[in-house]
Amino acid sequence: MGGKETRAVRIAKPMLIVTTPIGVAGGLYEAWRLAGGLVFLMAVLVAFIGAAMGSLIYVARRERTARQGEAGGESR
Repeated sequence: MGGKETRAVRIAKPMLIVTTPIGVAGGLYEAWRLAGGLVFLMAVLVAFIGAAMGSLIYVARRERTARQGEAGGESR
């Protein structure tokens, strides 16, 4: 039973990694067809959200590294 769940996750993650950028690109193309220059605002919004996510990931990793460094220093 647990094997099927693990297998589904192993398949789903690569599919999401591939299909999400394709969907965003398709959405930007359709926005260009429907609204012309407003696609620029949509692209800026997507870039802004991506930068915010990247910033959050960077801070979380930096804090985790600092916390692991403190834990390693106490044990010595």
